[in-house]
Amino acid sequence: MVGASQLALIGRFYSTDYRSEGELLAACRRRDLSAFEQLYQAHGARLKSIAYHLVGNRQDAEDAVQETFLKVYRAIDGFQSQSSISTWLCRICINTCYDLARKRRPETGPDAQPAPAPHQNQLPLRIQLDDALRRINPRHRMVFLLFEVEGLRHAEIASILEVPEGTSKAWLFEAKKELKRLLTEVRQ
Repeated sequence: MVGASQLALIGRFYSTDYRSEGELLAACRRRDLSAFEQLYQAHGARLKSIAYHLVGNRQDAEDAVQETFLKVYRAIDGFQSQSSISTWLCRICINTCYDLARKRRPETGPDAQPAPAPHQNQLPLRIQLDDALRRINPRHRMVFLLFEVEGLRHAEIASILEVPEGTSKAWLFEAKKELKRLLTEVRQ
C-alpha cells in the first residue's frame, strides 16, 4: 500500500517542469521518466494528428505515436540538436507511419492506392476532401497537412522532410492546385 508521503514524492517526481528544451533533453538523456512524460504532453497530440492523416485510423495512429516515443527513448542520445526536438519527433513519427503502412500494405504492387478509411457520420464535403487528399501526390499531401492542418512553417516542414524550404512551398502550391482540381471534378 502506498502511503501519503510516497504519493507526495511520486507526484513531485512526475510534476517536474523543465524550463528549456535543453534542460528537457538533458533529463531525457538521463532517462528521467518525468522528462519523457513532459515531452509526450508537449508533442503527443500533434504527432497523433500527423499519424492519423498518414495511416487513416485512430488505432494505427496511436500505435505509431507509441512506437515513435519508444524509438525516441532508445535514440535520445543520438539527437544532435541540429533541429528542434519537435522537428526530430515529427520525422521519426512520419517514418514510423511509413513503416507501419509498408507492413500492412497488401502485395498488390507499387501503384496500388490505399483503401479508403471508413467514414461514419461525416459531412459529404469532408469525405470528398479526405478522398482527394488520398489521391494527390504523397509528398504534396504531407506538406499540405503539416502546413494547413498542423500549422507548421515552411522552414520546419523543410527540416522535417529534409528538403529545401522552396521545395516545401512549391509542394504546398501543387497540393492546393491538385486538391482544387479534384474537388472541382467531384462537384461537376
